[in-house]
Amino acid sequence: MKTDIEIARETTGAAIEEIGAKLGIPASALSPIGRDKAKVESDFIAGLNERDDGKLILVTAISPTPAGEGKTTTTVGLGDAMSRLGKKVAICLREPSLGPCFGMKGGAAGGGHAQIIPMEDINLHFTGDFHAIGAAHNLLSAMIDNHIYWGNTLGLDARRISWRRVVDMNDRALREVVLSLGGVGNGYPREGGYDITVASEIMAILCLSRDLTDLEERISRIIIGQTRERQNITAGQIGAAGAMTVLLKDAIKPNLVQSLEGTPAFVHGGPFANIAHGCNSLIATRTAMKLADFTITEAGFGADLGAEKFFDITCRIGDLSPDAVVLVATIKALKFQGGARKDALGEPDMAALEKGLVNLEAHMDNLKKFGPPVLVAINRFSSDGDDEVAAVVRYCAERGVNAHACTHWAHGGAGALELAEDVARQCLPDTRFAPLYGDDCSLWDKAETVAREIYGAREIVADSKVRARFRALEAEGFGHLPVCMAKTQYSFSTDPALKGAPKDHVVPVREVRLSAGAGFVVVICGDIMTMPGLPRHPAAENIGLDANGQTKGLF
Repeated sequence: MKTDIEIARETTGAAIEEIGAKLGIPASALSPIGRDKAKVESDFIAGLNERDDGKLILVTAISPTPAGEGKTTTTVGLGDAMSRLGKKVAICLREPSLGPCFGMKGGAAGGGHAQIIPMEDINLHFTGDFHAIGAAHNLLSAMIDNHIYWGNTLGLDARRISWRRVVDMNDRALREVVLSLGGVGNGYPREGGYDITVASEIMAILCLSRDLTDLEERISRIIIGQTRERQNITAGQIGAAGAMTVLLKDAIKPNLVQSLEGTPAFVHGGPFANIAHGCNSLIATRTAMKLADFTITEAGFGADLGAEKFFDITCRIGDLSPDAVVLVATIKALKFQGGARKDALGEPDMAALEKGLVNLEAHMDNLKKFGPPVLVAINRFSSDGDDEVAAVVRYCAERGVNAHACTHWAHGGAGALELAEDVARQCLPDTRFAPLYGDDCSLWDKAETVAREIYGAREIVADSKVRARFRALEAEGFGHLPVCMAKTQYSFSTDPALKGAPKDHVVPVREVRLSAGAGFVVVICGDIMTMPGLPRHPAAENIGLDANGQTKGLF
């Protein structure tokens, strides 16, 4: 069997100007990077504002196994299938982070015959967006310490600096560090730490900004710490916003690439679906909606994380109204949720499958609460039995949801035609969408609403310090913001070992962080980390160059 990278190398792909032409983007509006990828110019995007929006389809998933359930693969396969049906389609995806690529996944550009290309570039440095985001973030970090070194005229309390540094790699050793050791010339020693770049507020800001002006205004509002009197200090007061925006002036432009079948794909931004909202940039999505009849996008991790954030954060800030939701499920993940061992997921086990179906049902019920029609895509593997697939289709039908077995990994768009036809039928003019809670709810109530309605929890709990933080944020004028719930992706609860669809559990809130520039409040639950570590045998051990100088091991 050929690997993903071998399949990708068999397709040269069209020149990027040809891909842009499919959406009506003139060559003059593209800044090519090589022959197969390009930045879309901001002036062209600004001129699209008066056009009507096409249909918007979200692809999400059930609670995943550690390897993921194929949301990107399904997004690409669905896009290619709709193109085969003669639809004008644009795919919108996040850029992969180097951390997961070298850690668990080994690549994140789809798979098999449902991929975006150039696969190697996309999985590695791509167009340099992540490097620009990391540089902008760390410029602010350097300017904070420099401000303290040269007199600290703002009175910033070094004990209350909340702005950490970032690097786009899984590195647990950097979670907590001590800065400025080595004498007077190196500054004032203090505790600090690193997050992964995809968890940076700069990443979230770039993905939620309308344009460069909005980007700079949001950066200016970032709260980096407090004075001894608990007065907030912003990036604007430090004087960093202008220079940070300069570093991001090209990164804010969406990247245009293509699928193996030549479907246009915007790949832009990559916020984590825990500490941030887990969706590609609003600029890319809105551009695609102006140019295509159908825009297909995805949200990170399971529907309890990515989809909820897409609906309650991205759609709220971006004034989006999705027309349909595709929920990706795999037989392996359902068995995993039913208690099967990870090393036995490819073996027949109808009992585990039937037990795990409650996870699928809970995600379907949750998604229905937002309004758009829900469909299920069974991302089929060769090890899946016909009886197992039929059981899932029947289970969904009994609950009023159409499920389609898809073979896009093996057959590209041809393997998802039935799903594509159903998605097109389900996108009706009268689709109604509403977020889960209103702006006027308290921050505590917003967090508890998500925990109860989406996670199936009885309540959220927090110590007095965390509760006081909720109240303080409301007193400071941030009570209208949506909440971004950060928890494990492997369970509806905060315990990754608790499978299925647990009910009446308790969600412990450990910390509350304000992302004033991005425009949401992060509610950190359980033991979730903002700097992942590498597994015992990271994917990096298998990545390298072959005798011909070509990359190997990226799946």
